[in-house]
Amino acid sequence: MSEYLHFATPGPSAAFFDLDRTLISGSSAFTLALAGRAAHLMPTTELVRDAVTAALFKLRGDHGSDVADEARDRILGFIRGQRQDDLQSLNERVIPTLLGKIRPEARRLLDLHRQAGRGTFIVSAAPTEIVEPLALSLGMTGGIGTRGRVIDGVYTGELDGPFCYGQGKVEAITDLARWDNLDLSQCYAYSDSSSDLPMLSAVGHPVVVNPDSRLDKWLRYLHSYQYSYQYEYDRSFLQNYQHS
Repeated sequence: MSEYLHFATPGPSAAFFDLDRTLISGSSAFTLALAGRAAHLMPTTELVRDAVTAALFKLRGDHGSDVADEARDRILGFIRGQRQDDLQSLNERVIPTLLGKIRPEARRLLDLHRQAGRGTFIVSAAPTEIVEPLALSLGMTGGIGTRGRVIDGVYTGELDGPFCYGQGKVEAITDLARWDNLDLSQCYAYSDSSSDLPMLSAVGHPVVVNPDSRLDKWLRYLHSYQYSYQYEYDRSFLQNYQHS
């Protein structure tokens, strides 16, 4: 396969990018935790625990409800009791670090989609206070992340909308498609994780990048050759995977 995917004729479409190990190298949660520690918003013990949890979470590739609950609780637990202004202030540290982790291949894909006239969006379980400014810093159309409920400027530890993970990502892009008059059958989605199979299955052009262990097992089973940064698969692949 050539370095770049063949892009369909431009239409009412967009490209959706997962964040960790897809758009960036490594974990955004670890970067956020380091910034929180430097700003005295997180003790060292929590930093170490969250760093290990985030790494295992991405490597395992699990997508069951227990793992979704674990990821949700980790994110909401980090912001519970914090002032929204304090979390937003972490962007001074977080955004430049994440921009330095953007994969060169991802930058090229963003450019190609923009040249084709498509909107580009980050879709991530990370807090929307981080996701939105990162997307804008990259010149993307927007970012969709997990939104925590805020009362009197303080996070309650509860969700304000769907958890942007697994099926929650499908809800998010479906709502966006409704508002922006997008045709999901013409849209692209990029992810490394088996947890994003719902989002990959919801679009006409699902693309697997840097697959996690579970996804990698299937790719090696289906294709004996060495794959590079990204490969596009049709819906039959995803359906066979989900029913295994």
